[in-house]
Amino acid sequence: MQTRGRIFDDLGQLMTNAVGVAQGAREEAEAAMKGWVDRWLADRDFVTREEFDAVQAMARKAREENEALRARIESLEASVDRKT
Repeated sequence: MQTRGRIFDDLGQLMTNAVGVAQGAREEAEAAMKGWVDRWLADRDFVTREEFDAVQAMARKAREENEALRARIESLEASVDRKT
């Protein structure tokens, strides 16, 4: 009886160790993949979301200013046309 219990204890310990090794391998693989993806993205010169949002806001503001200037020019041209 004692031998049988010892075998199950040893088998349980073996399984626990195998799970630990598998989890460690998984974490190592995830870290390696994350590092590879980070390097790949860095080599592609992608912009960050913050940079994209900032440029998009600048473009929106420039379009609004252009529309305001266009309206002002049209108003000034109309005023000049009325005087002549």
